[in-house]
Amino acid sequence: MSDPAILAEQQNDPTFDDVWEELRWRGLVHVSTDEAALKELLAGDPITYYCGFDPTAPSLHLGNLVQILTLRRLQLAGHKPLGLVGGSTGLIGDPRPTAERTLNTKETVAEWVERLRAQVSRFLSAEGENAVRMVNNLDWTADLSAIDFLRDIGKHYRVGTMLKKDAVASRLNSEAGISYTEFSYQILQGYDFLELYRQYGCVLQTGGSDQWGNLTSGTDLIHRVEGVHVHAIGTPLITNSDGTKFGKSEGNAIWLDADMCSPYRFYQFWLNTDDADVISRLKVFTFLTRERIEELAEKVATEPFRREAQRVLAHEVTTLVHGADATAAVVAASQALFGQGDLAALDRDTLEAALRELPHVEAEPGASVAQLLVDTGLVSSLSEGRRAIAQGGVSLDNARIDDDAATIADRVASGGMAVLRRGKKTLAGVFVR
Repeated sequence: MSDPAILAEQQNDPTFDDVWEELRWRGLVHVSTDEAALKELLAGDPITYYCGFDPTAPSLHLGNLVQILTLRRLQLAGHKPLGLVGGSTGLIGDPRPTAERTLNTKETVAEWVERLRAQVSRFLSAEGENAVRMVNNLDWTADLSAIDFLRDIGKHYRVGTMLKKDAVASRLNSEAGISYTEFSYQILQGYDFLELYRQYGCVLQTGGSDQWGNLTSGTDLIHRVEGVHVHAIGTPLITNSDGTKFGKSEGNAIWLDADMCSPYRFYQFWLNTDDADVISRLKVFTFLTRERIEELAEKVATEPFRREAQRVLAHEVTTLVHGADATAAVVAASQALFGQGDLAALDRDTLEAALRELPHVEAEPGASVAQLLVDTGLVSSLSEGRRAIAQGGVSLDNARIDDDAATIADRVASGGMAVLRRGKKTLAGVFVR
């Protein structure tokens, strides 16, 4: 978990002329309203800006972290962030490209609102004149009648324009179509921007480029209703160099909540970043300076086998999200698993999380090591397992097994955990019942 000490260490790179130039260098501007006007605006007096997060899950994920860190960079430049968690828009959910969202109960959404508020708040400073302010769009929609909404807001929207928005157009061309509920989402998000402009003087919204239609819904509405030009920045959707979706690990999202994605798994995700992606990830997800990132880029080019950039990336982002203590624990676990540390000294929860990321099985105290090699997939047959033991290539908790009749009870008490290894780098976990 991030803490005030981590926030205090963060700063924008002073070698850039202004925060706009740094955002562009870090690859965080995919699309925007008037660039020249935005550059001037962000280099001037403090402005109020916002990003919205819908509680469609009990935790934010890495895609959301892009937005949170963009908010933080603007805050470090002196601007005033609003973190909006959508208590009303979360009841609907923005249109996905292929199918309708499943609507969650009001009670579930309310619970997730509080969880997401806490998550967003951890990454933004609550101190000083530009302290973060958390808001909930349910506050200005709960008492709004359908008639008032249609009269006061809906009349400013043209259906033809709404149909052209990418999210709507893709759904109209799909077999699922789109409901009036999700079709109306862009009006609700536009209304959010209008209310934040009226209440706080908010003049900038950030979000993913896939949300551009919803972002410009707000800028257009404010211009129509208030006669004022406001701004939007769409960050790029982060993808891997091979075109696959970023933020997925074996089909599962990388969540910011430690209960949904352990710090160990989180760290390993970053450690496994491809050479072709690691420098762009350092730009987006860390506060390292341009000079330091360029040094690491040189290391990737000349000494890729050392994977220094990946280790720095994993350490920086895990510390940012889960804190220095959790990062130290997962680094110790990574080293101990490969025989470079004391397994017995590891935090139990961290060790368990690490073992569950490996092939693993549950076993009775009397299970034979040879059979466990088969059960975990480290060998294909019992005879192969016995041969591996005889050749001295098998260890349990970093202690070599010499007897092919050895059992797990020889090393681990009932209810314990063990690291089973074949060779130097092939590992599995054993959980003793």
